[in-house]
Amino acid sequence: MKQRIRVVGMIQREGEMLIMRKSQGRSDSAPMWELPTGKIKFGEQPEEAIERTLEEYLGIELTKRTLLHDVVTFMAPQGSSQLNNLYIIYEVRLDEGVKIKPRERYSAYKYIKPEEMGNYRLDEASAIVLGMESQSYTRTNYKEVANSATVYVDGSSRGNPGPSGIGYHIVGENGQILRQGGEFIGFACSRIAEYYALKEGCEQAIELGLKSVRFVSDNLMMVNQMNGVYKVKNRDILPIYDDIQRLLENFEACAFMHVAREQNTEADAQANLAIDRQFAE
Repeated sequence: MKQRIRVVGMIQREGEMLIMRKSQGRSDSAPMWELPTGKIKFGEQPEEAIERTLEEYLGIELTKRTLLHDVVTFMAPQGSSQLNNLYIIYEVRLDEGVKIKPRERYSAYKYIKPEEMGNYRLDEASAIVLGMESQSYTRTNYKEVANSATVYVDGSSRGNPGPSGIGYHIVGENGQILRQGGEFIGFACSRIAEYYALKEGCEQAIELGLKSVRFVSDNLMMVNQMNGVYKVKNRDILPIYDDIQRLLENFEACAFMHVAREQNTEADAQANLAIDRQFAE
């Protein structure tokens, strides 16, 4: 199994954490943000790698020693297999008045509070680290779900509102497909379909006996609402949301992660297949 090792810098200022906007990516998609992250070159020690990373990508030279904060491991899909990720996290202390100058990998930066993470499209490792730092998500325990099963969910509506389907794709911690499928739910709008997909994903995970689950969706609003960043006010969604909250009581730990649409293709395919089957009969 392949393993990816990275060093990550946690730079704080008055209770806020520094995140960097990646330079690369599609111009028509939301920008990807992350904590300052870099590779370890051959022959380097992790401490040397984080110092070099900050100098190359942020344009800053450290005068204070970094402190080891944590080591996080998690599995993430890469093509048809799973990639083992190991992130070595350091606390970085900057001298007062130091200016950050994004270079190469990054195009911008900003400081955010950990509980504001739901407002940004974060890479998975950064979301896990910020999730552990935040004390506001009482149900979410990113450290416990880092190596858990992953439930991808998606809702599709052709016409919005129109013929709608839901799909789920469940992958075990070792990369094996545990279950996948979809269902036609009639005529609905896309936001309803997204929530019904999440509800079905919960029910399928419970049937499989999973106790620690990471739910993944490309719908940022739903992920933010499940993480408590925003309240659910739509009357058509509230009953489904309440059902999901009751289902979540069956899990010992769970987390809700947002990904780009291209990272949720299996669940999307299942949702559209469900619609196609309905009209092929």
